[in-house]
Amino acid sequence: MINKSVKNVQEALQGVTDGMTFMLGGFGLCGIPENAIQELLRLGVKDLTCISNNAGVDDFGIGLLLQKRQVKKMISSYVGENAEFERQLLSGELEVELIPQGTLAERIRAGGAGIPAFFTPAGYGTEVGEGKESREFNGKMYLMEEWLKADFSFVKAWKGDTAGNLIFKGTARNFNPMMAAAGKITVAEVEELVPAGELDPNMIHTPGIYVQRIFQGEQYEKRIEQRTVRSN
Repeated sequence: MINKSVKNVQEALQGVTDGMTFMLGGFGLCGIPENAIQELLRLGVKDLTCISNNAGVDDFGIGLLLQKRQVKKMISSYVGENAEFERQLLSGELEVELIPQGTLAERIRAGGAGIPAFFTPAGYGTEVGEGKESREFNGKMYLMEEWLKADFSFVKAWKGDTAGNLIFKGTARNFNPMMAAAGKITVAEVEELVPAGELDPNMIHTPGIYVQRIFQGEQYEKRIEQRTVRSN
């Protein structure tokens, strides 16, 4: 039986080197690969291109990699919670490609599906469309957008089995599944790792065919991006 489980995050990230392109799953701070990010910090790899829905916050998530100047380029759709990101962007220290969120999701999905390009109306006539091919369909203008792929995809799931099958929980399902398909090597960290065959096949969101390495993560903080409470 196929067994893709590895002992720990150190083994899972073998082969990571400077200058690589990474996808990091999650939506805001929900469902981010906390263990993989900490190991990237420890390894000190640099000149990275990071593809993520967001750039974390100043002291958590991808924000930690930005603090250590390990990221050369960010490809994201939402970056409003990170002051260090803003500083590096305005000073010219960080390359940034901002993409409409739906376009980002589809470019990642296209990478996993082997579709090199597609057309979307989002961004036509704005800075997003500068330098891109456009075409008219049924009287409406569309931009051509190219796929996104990565050397490594780091995803975080609620449950997984030793064959690499994954189940995501809630909002963590927004970007993690499509990123799992778009990486040359996909590393999945899970809260609970079970033997193959224990997961209900009807509940699996990402089949193990897309996952090369899987391990059970430790000490998830699951920080809330903006805690809001009702005032009485």
